[in-house]
Amino acid sequence: MAATPAEASVPSSRASNEPPDDAIAFEHVTRRFGEHAAVDDVSLTVGRGELFGLVGPSGCGKTTLIRLIAGLLEPSEGDALVNGTEPTAFSARERQELGYMPQEFSLFPSLSIQQNCGFVAGLYGMGWFHRRRRIRDVLTFLDLWDARKRSAGRASGGMRRRLSLACALLHEPRLMLVDEPTAGLDPELRVRIWEHLHEIQARGTTVVVTTQLIEEAERCDSVGIMRAGQLIAHGPPSALRASAGLSEIVEVEAEELDRADVAAIWSLRTVRNARLVSSTRLRVEVDDAEAALPDVAGTLHDRGRVVHRVDTHEASFEDVFLELVEASRR
Repeated sequence: MAATPAEASVPSSRASNEPPDDAIAFEHVTRRFGEHAAVDDVSLTVGRGELFGLVGPSGCGKTTLIRLIAGLLEPSEGDALVNGTEPTAFSARERQELGYMPQEFSLFPSLSIQQNCGFVAGLYGMGWFHRRRRIRDVLTFLDLWDARKRSAGRASGGMRRRLSLACALLHEPRLMLVDEPTAGLDPELRVRIWEHLHEIQARGTTVVVTTQLIEEAERCDSVGIMRAGQLIAHGPPSALRASAGLSEIVEVEAEELDRADVAAIWSLRTVRNARLVSSTRLRVEVDDAEAALPDVAGTLHDRGRVVHRVDTHEASFEDVFLELVEASRR
């Protein structure tokens, strides 16, 4: 598991005494809506205390899978266990061990930030003294205490996202489900949200987070990649990177590139893969960019191509994602 912060900012009154079994264990789970399988034969385990990221494009099934974990939907087929229980059979106590932050803001815009937290705490049956202390702790942790009297309707998008996260945290859940927490936020706020998620994990809470932002996946201990309802890859980012077989990338800008140029580059012994990004851009995957660069440039020169620019960089996790998606199609 990837390293996480040693200490958390939110004090927890719950002692850590977690059983050793997985927080989530799905076997061949399918969820259909009519003839459409929004989640298709998904098998997945998430260990306790893990920060698990579910990535993929809009409509690939991430939110449906989150709702299956939360017990808001029942599988059409397969076996699903969350904290050792079928989610649709949760007792009231077991459901209180789950925190869920939906993608859309679902609180009361006319109430203040603090009042929204008080309302949610009341739904969980938290006593008045514990409620007051816990609301202050969580709002302070999420940098919302100074804005506690502001109505949710007047709060910024980033504040609303943090308020939703605060309400999901109030009752100290063992498992947090966070659906698209950084969608639409600026880079600085996205970084802060991920810092909060790591600090929540450091308390011993299992965190499952969905995102369309592929680069965020490397912030997780383990990642599941979804496409068209299927989980096409699952594992630590380093393992997924290794399975994609990517190392370094050479990006070439030149005039009037065509498929014959790609074939010539691909035949080089120093090249693993090559493809046209556009009629003027070529993307080449190599083990060693420094060794491959003279071969790539020389081949294009011999073919009469005028090279305007060459960039080299390590394969990003977006490159890994695209390669694994393409492999699943093949």
